[in-house]
Amino acid sequence: MLYQRSSALFAEAEQVIPGGVNSPVRAFKGVGGTPIFAKSAKGAYVFDEDGNRFVDYINSWGPMVLGHAFEPVITAIVERAKLGTSFGMPTELETKIAKLAISMVPNIDKIRFVNSGTEACMSAIRLARGYTKRDKIIKFAGCYHGHSDSFLIQAGSGASTFGTPNSPGVTQGTAKDTLLANYNDIESVKNLFAVNKDEIAAIIIEPVAGNMGCVPPIDGFLNDLRSICSENGALLIFDEVMTGFRLAKGGAQELYGIAADIVCFGKVIGGGLPVGAFAARNEIMNHLAPLGPVYQAGTLSGNPLAMAAGLAMLEALNNDTAVFDRLNEKTVYLESGIRKVLDKNNIRYTINRVGSMISVHFDSSPVIDFQTAKNGDNDIFKAFFHGLLREGVYIAPSAYETWFVTDALTYEDLDFTIQAIDNVVKYF
Repeated sequence: MLYQRSSALFAEAEQVIPGGVNSPVRAFKGVGGTPIFAKSAKGAYVFDEDGNRFVDYINSWGPMVLGHAFEPVITAIVERAKLGTSFGMPTELETKIAKLAISMVPNIDKIRFVNSGTEACMSAIRLARGYTKRDKIIKFAGCYHGHSDSFLIQAGSGASTFGTPNSPGVTQGTAKDTLLANYNDIESVKNLFAVNKDEIAAIIIEPVAGNMGCVPPIDGFLNDLRSICSENGALLIFDEVMTGFRLAKGGAQELYGIAADIVCFGKVIGGGLPVGAFAARNEIMNHLAPLGPVYQAGTLSGNPLAMAAGLAMLEALNNDTAVFDRLNEKTVYLESGIRKVLDKNNIRYTINRVGSMISVHFDSSPVIDFQTAKNGDNDIFKAFFHGLLREGVYIAPSAYETWFVTDALTYEDLDFTIQAIDNVVKYF
């Protein structure tokens, strides 16, 4: 494939945009080479500026669960835009999508819409601190909750050591209130509660991690987190920006039967437009302004275009009772095909999958946390990524990102992908 137009556009972008991109992973730093520039997308495919077609497993990092340019969403956006794009005033749409989301997701009474997953998680943490009147939070190494200061923290040495910033611009004062635990390691969580008794406001977690590849919770881990929070007066926050309305109608709470205290959404809930949301039961949400003392606001929150797109998407998912089964079946089929190809070619690998989230790790040991995710052979991954790109398959340009399967994929697309993988790995 030729990428001449994309290369020229990237060189031009580098002159006016830091690194040539508006989100770092797009720059291909993790895999090398020059990023391709998208021109259009439809269904399971994305087309670049050079006219190349790719079977897409990024799907805008998750929201295109029913495929690109899904007709009901496009129609809703167009019709809504004719009435005005933004008012800074309440609209009926906001209430409609709020009611629908609350009806689909367990354990929530009220929801507030914001403009991104980052904003949702940031606001959820503030709400948890205001509700509990405590300052500290626990997050997990390898889980990503956006680029808010509280979340850009790396581990110190020992369970009682405060985290330190891993991005310039994050202060030590912010870092000291973020404690780091290991994903799927309940003892690391218990130790933090023991050392910081009555100081921890909340645990925030991706119930299925998607930013160290797809990493599922081990049996009992989420239940244990629920118990620890309940016993210590802390809140359990599920970051369902990726998993919400994708793994099940009610997200990971429904899938695993776990009741979180606050749930964060993004991606699917906006139908592909910039949107986020956080939700909880009444007693927690009523602490938000204007009802309570915890302040949160946004000029473009509840934007009518985003609300129209999100409402169309949620209605489609709510009305199609078989969609999540189809997504699961297609991903199982893809996983089975990949396993056969990698086994045939004697490739060391581990595949993790939950529903329509899947990732391939080039290491034969189980991948259960960020440390084991880092054991994968990144040189092989880089060759794998670029090989698939040449074959017409687009996966995330990072070994630490999950793939997302869309219902728009046909079994012919899946077979094409499996054959593409065979074409690539036979030369490894």
